[in-house]
Formats: sequence, C-alpha cells, structure tokens
Amino acid sequence: MAEQIQLEVITPERRALAETVESVTVPGMAGEIGILPGHTPLISQLQTGVLSFVTAGAGNATPQRLHVSGGFVEVSADRVTVLAERAERPEEIDAARARTAREQAERILSAANSSDEELEQARLQLERATVRLQLASDNQAAAR
Repeated sequence: MAEQIQLEVITPERRALAETVESVTVPGMAGEIGILPGHTPLISQLQTGVLSFVTAGAGNATPQRLHVSGGFVEVSADRVTVLAERAERPEEIDAARARTAREQAERILSAANSSDEELEQARLQLERATVRLQLASDNQAAAR
C-alpha cells in the first residue's frame, strides 16, 4: 500500500494545488471525508468548507488548509483530484472583500421581499464568506 497520495486541486481558472501528501480531508455534502493512502475509490460532491492536508515528509502533522467551494472530489488509491468552483489558500483571501460579501448576504437574508433564489444565493455567499474569514483570521493568528 502506498504511503503517499497525489493531491490536485483544480478550478476553472487555475491549478490551485499539486502536492504529494500523507492525508487529505475534504468537505463532503454529508460531512468531512478523511482520505488516507489506499482509500476506497469514490466520487463525491463538495460543499463550501475547508480542505486540509498534511504534506508528505513535512516532519510535522500540522495540516495546511484551503478554502474550497462547490465542485467534486474523485479519490483513487493513490490520487485525490478536487474540481472546485473556487479554491484559495489563506494568504490569498481578501478579508475586507469577504466581510463585505458577508454583510451583503446578511442584508439579503434579512430582507422580507427576497425571492427563494435570492435567498439561496445569499445563503451560499454567507457560507463562503464565513469560511474565508475564518481561514484568513487563523492565518493571521498563526503568523504572529
């Protein structure tokens, strides 16, 4: 059985990540999915959340994290491919922009005249902004 996994995270705009890792955790629709080498093959839809991974040979077990939103994950015994609508490393997140998006989503969600479609879009926007802000905050705290 392999001791490492090839992790690739791809968005429509770019290849966000290509690493050899020891483990991966992705935000599946029914909860987090932990993936180790030799994992049973699967395909799952992703929800907005945090993808975390431990880099192979890093000498420590501190996971690195990415914000991912939408898309799918495909797992084989030695490869994890994430096709996400969005993927950002914590240092790439614009916290001010995420705060603005969160505030806008909160206004729409509290408005009495919003359509079901607007409410769903606002809920997704709020979810993305919240995860992005948490990752950005954690990254700033770790840098201190």
